[in-house]
Amino acid sequence: MKWISLAVLVCAVFNQTPAQAANIAVIDSGLDYKHEFIVPNLWTNANETYDRRDNDGNGYQDDVNGWNFAEQNGQIIDYKYLGTFSPDCTKYFDVQGKYFLKQATEEEIAWMRAKVQDPKFIKEMGKFGNFVHGTHVAGITIKDTHNVVMGVKLIPTEVKPFFERLHKAKDTKADRWEILAGIFDQLAQAQMGQLAEIARFVAFHKADVANGSFGTGFKNVKVITDNAFKILFFKAPTAEESDKAAHLFIDALIKNGQTFVGASPATLFVFAAGNDGMSNDTYGTSPANIKADNVITVGATYKNEFFAPFSNFGTKMVDVAAPGMLIRSSVPGNEYLQVSGTSQASPYVANVAAQVKDANPTLAPKEIRKILMGTVDLKAFLTEKVAAGGIVNPERARTAGELTKTMKVEEAISRSRTMVRDMVVNRSDVDKSVVIPMDLTPVFK
Repeated sequence: MKWISLAVLVCAVFNQTPAQAANIAVIDSGLDYKHEFIVPNLWTNANETYDRRDNDGNGYQDDVNGWNFAEQNGQIIDYKYLGTFSPDCTKYFDVQGKYFLKQATEEEIAWMRAKVQDPKFIKEMGKFGNFVHGTHVAGITIKDTHNVVMGVKLIPTEVKPFFERLHKAKDTKADRWEILAGIFDQLAQAQMGQLAEIARFVAFHKADVANGSFGTGFKNVKVITDNAFKILFFKAPTAEESDKAAHLFIDALIKNGQTFVGASPATLFVFAAGNDGMSNDTYGTSPANIKADNVITVGATYKNEFFAPFSNFGTKMVDVAAPGMLIRSSVPGNEYLQVSGTSQASPYVANVAAQVKDANPTLAPKEIRKILMGTVDLKAFLTEKVAAGGIVNPERARTAGELTKTMKVEEAISRSRTMVRDMVVNRSDVDKSVVIPMDLTPVFK
């Protein structure tokens, strides 16, 4: 029998979630709804029960704690993977953290570098990363709050039909760049159409915030677009042609992304900026580069000290920064792990956004976004990295949210800046030039 906390039991008896709790949908790779850290803050659909029926009439049978869009069922995690991974998977993250803090021994560094070259280990780490990612992200969204978290397992993009269409088109006499652009647009429509279905589900359950620590970056896109180019043009692309094709696909994804976020206008979507260490202003990442009143994009820092070397940036396309390095959070099986990535910075902001919504439930996504950006701790090292020029300040953002009950948002932001100090800087001896040797944050394509 699944252990249920007293708080959740009380909510079940009275058929409601905790009073004033903001609802965060974690669109990711699954959620361990039995985890000791998750259970007290687990969102529960009061109008649904596990009886193989669609009790709330939304088209999703048994969506008690969320929905698995990958397998189309209410099981938001596959527990068969528990206990199947080697200890090397967690050891890698531990050694990686020590390496970054300049605390790893020469023996540990040699072990880590050997593992990066081991195809079998890399394959296992891919599965491990997918298995733990959503639960790790979810733990960050609810830490030190009474936010409730809903698990939404993401649909992966099916690329096979894309290549089939290319093979059929390669013998035509039409302009090949036009063909490529057209097929990229079709693929983008399909991907964003699937994500729009998720957004409609999120909207039905009135999620205040949705965290998206997933994406397709410029480097990842090239794996698809370079192969597509070879099929259509019968040759490998030049560097210029490779960039052009990648931009075509990214632009198509961003254009069609309005369908995604527009399907749940009352939800604030918080997106991770990406882990390529590249400018989103120049190269682009999806869905991070989607611009809308209900979207905010997050880059990563080490605490409040410096910008993470792996984090994407851009004063036009990345809005704020938040801690995303060496973040300890929950992973399946009542375990905890320290992980780095913009995937960890994004839920930090989702956590704060939900608290702002909790402070004043009448606030719209656009207003919460303005508060998050307007109440940051301004940092010189972020001036050329993110639009707001600073790191999200939870206490100041919450204070501004409370103040909006009696004053306009702009005035509340200004007042909160005089009431709440910047967060204390925790100086460390970490070398800012060190780059984490391998980014194992899953990227969903």
